[in-house]
Amino acid sequence: MRLDVEDLRVTLSGREVVSGVHLFAGDGEIVGLVGPNGSGKSTVLRTVYRHLRPSSGRVLLDGDDVRELTARQAARHVAALPQERGTDFELSVREVVAMGRTPYKSAFAGEDPEDRRIITTALEQVGMAADAGRGFSTLSGGERQRVLLARAFTQQPDVLVLDEPTNHLDVRHQVELLSLLREHRRTTFVALHDLNAAASVCDRLHVLDNGAVVASGTPREVLTGELLAEVFGVRAAVVDHPLTGDPLIAFDHRAPATAVPLT
Repeated sequence: MRLDVEDLRVTLSGREVVSGVHLFAGDGEIVGLVGPNGSGKSTVLRTVYRHLRPSSGRVLLDGDDVRELTARQAARHVAALPQERGTDFELSVREVVAMGRTPYKSAFAGEDPEDRRIITTALEQVGMAADAGRGFSTLSGGERQRVLLARAFTQQPDVLVLDEPTNHLDVRHQVELLSLLREHRRTTFVALHDLNAAASVCDRLHVLDNGAVVASGTPREVLTGELLAEVFGVRAAVVDHPLTGDPLIAFDHRAPATAVPLT
């Protein structure tokens, strides 16, 4: 499913925080949103999963405005893993994951064999099948993250919207999560602070700064020393990853932010 964001503007407390943003993700593409803190990444994603209503502009799923869908229709098409997650569930891990089947169930309907298969598969994919009976509130931050991702998978959405999905994950589980995204190949919008992770997993990147898109393209096209200095205020060299060939950003942690970028 193709996702288009057209001339999006969002005003909060009288201040425009997203200004005329145009983005798109083709069917099966993984598209990353990167930018400094406060650049508007999360705000844009919130409009995609309907948590926030834009002051103008549209979000389209295969040409249909998401605001015109019912809540159930929207939940069948779009699953979100936001930053603000309300994680104090007094439920088991399996019960939390099973909540992802809600858009497909009528009131008071129980699980059927297909629901159980989908739930089990999602738990296995995120490495939490052995913990299905644990209380969600007893989990570590990284474990909770994986369970909530499994819940998103059980919705079987056309579009995944992920806001900093690698937060709280150790290195191994970060790699596994990014590998899962590549394997699933659903249309995905993902906000990432880790630019090297974005370069590895994303087909294309949109760079936001002060609520506007300042660059778009493949990771190799976008992640240049000049852009990193201008937008992120860091000195860095972009080289080829020795194992994958992806762009790899080597930051100079000793240089001031005003230093000239490496070439």
